[in-house]
Amino acid sequence: MRDQGFGRIILVSSSAGIYGNFGQANYSAAKLGLAGLSSTLSIEGKKYGINCNCVAPMAGSRLTETVMPKEIRDALKPEYVAPVVLYLCHNSCQETGGLFEVGAGWVGKLRWQRTEGVFLREKNKAVTPETVRDNWDRVTDFSNPTYPTSTRESSAFMVELANSMDQEEREAQAAADLKDPVALAKTFKLQGVKYTYTEKEAVLYALSVGTSTTQPDYLKFLFELSEDFTILPTFGVIPAFACLYSATGKGVPGLTLDPTKLLHGEQYLELFKPIPRSGTLTSKLWLCDVMDKKSGAVLLYNVETYDENNDKVAFNQFSTFYVGAGNFGGPKTSTETIPIIEVPSRAPDSVMQEKTSVDQAALYRLNGDKNPLHIDPSFAAMGGFKTPILHGLCSFGYAVRHVMATFANNDMSRFKAVKVRFAKPVLPGQTLLTEMWKEGSRIHFQTKVAETGSVCITGAYVDLLNTTEPKPIPKATNLKSQAVFEQMASQIKNNPGLAAKINAVFQWNITKDGAQATSWVVDMKSSPTGEVYEGTPRAGKADCTLTLTDDNFVDLVSGKLDAQKAFLGGKLKLSGNIMLAQKLGDLFAMKSKI
Repeated sequence: MRDQGFGRIILVSSSAGIYGNFGQANYSAAKLGLAGLSSTLSIEGKKYGINCNCVAPMAGSRLTETVMPKEIRDALKPEYVAPVVLYLCHNSCQETGGLFEVGAGWVGKLRWQRTEGVFLREKNKAVTPETVRDNWDRVTDFSNPTYPTSTRESSAFMVELANSMDQEEREAQAAADLKDPVALAKTFKLQGVKYTYTEKEAVLYALSVGTSTTQPDYLKFLFELSEDFTILPTFGVIPAFACLYSATGKGVPGLTLDPTKLLHGEQYLELFKPIPRSGTLTSKLWLCDVMDKKSGAVLLYNVETYDENNDKVAFNQFSTFYVGAGNFGGPKTSTETIPIIEVPSRAPDSVMQEKTSVDQAALYRLNGDKNPLHIDPSFAAMGGFKTPILHGLCSFGYAVRHVMATFANNDMSRFKAVKVRFAKPVLPGQTLLTEMWKEGSRIHFQTKVAETGSVCITGAYVDLLNTTEPKPIPKATNLKSQAVFEQMASQIKNNPGLAAKINAVFQWNITKDGAQATSWVVDMKSSPTGEVYEGTPRAGKADCTLTLTDDNFVDLVSGKLDAQKAFLGGKLKLSGNIMLAQKLGDLFAMKSKI
């Protein structure tokens, strides 16, 4: 095979080797050994054009005559396995190093998967069996698996982690030798904290910061099947807070901090791309500076958050104040702080206010901020408060919504960044009043408690992205739906009275390959006979907008796809007066003619 520069090798394994089987230790070891042999031969043979694969067939034979009923043997004919082997041997097949289960006319490929695992080493701490025990749930958690495909890939990340930890330990030791508590504290890092979420968590967050079904645009924030479902940009603090929450439980080297005396001082959030509507975000945190305010210590935590493609989604800076942790000889200020900016001295350009619910803090804490200060009266009393107080980040979410509604028409894609300082506590049930000043693409704001007049958020601003007019959607070709709409246009003119019966304007957004390909309007309101044309409504807006793929549209019109199942399954998205969609039954009654 090496001499001719071509070869195909098939090794025959067994499910007993893959999964094990009682009483077959010798057989299982041999059969799994073949899978390992195949993997190595595929690596060694690659440069010679030699491919090697392994099959684990299930087939009826004389060996199984006494243990399988005839109907089962007939369903597991060797003829159902042989074509897979023949294809793997063909010169057009480039598959190599694969392991395949085959039988009954079915074939599937297997691969190894690995949990995220846990790095058990911590600075200046020994790894013990108890460390393993305490982390065993994470060791065995397959909710976010990886799929290593080579020995190099399998081990490379361990070497990288080890080198990173060694470097951190060297930095920490150097800082400890200097007896500098700030330098030692700044060696604190936390990486790889994951936050997995769905549209459910995004909707819960929107509700927790005051989004309500009484608001005009509520569907885009509260209904996951909405055509323009959007995650509020301030949701970007949630995965970062999960990372910070993990960090505060570990303690900071060089400093003695009491987490029960922690106050949230300032917050900065910047988005680099829209937050995915679901998935897993990974955050890494580092303590960038420490300030000695005498009455306490201010710690600045930076958190970068990445999506599943390792693209940076968000950057957060948390400024936290630990009461009573000062007087350690550190600096009073830091160049790392992202500064607040005082609001203009003139009267605000716009004001918006909303009353919070008495249950607002109980709702917001479901996002992951479980501090008892926001729910337990006895714990709040220990902090000097008569009742539990609202989370600062909840007021933060309210205020940013006010800015985006007033100056961005709730177009959350225009959000770039926000900076706030938390000045006074807010009680659940109080009214938040946001005063806003526009200066170019920056919106300055401060938020007050309307009932008391006290400012709870100060020195704040939102930076907006400049937008350009949207480019027109190019007319796509080779869409099946085009012929259907054209035929529909001619058919409705032959059905007098149909327009009056339906009396609505429908816009169909047709997608293909994940992007919008075209739009069609079925206008059964503006003319006595109705009309169908490509584009957007010529006057006003559609009463009901429907979005689905080109293929699903054709299946829907032909009756192959049930409309209700398509809607509930997410294949058909509706917005506007969705009840009008029921009238499409009259229009689709023409489907036999179409």
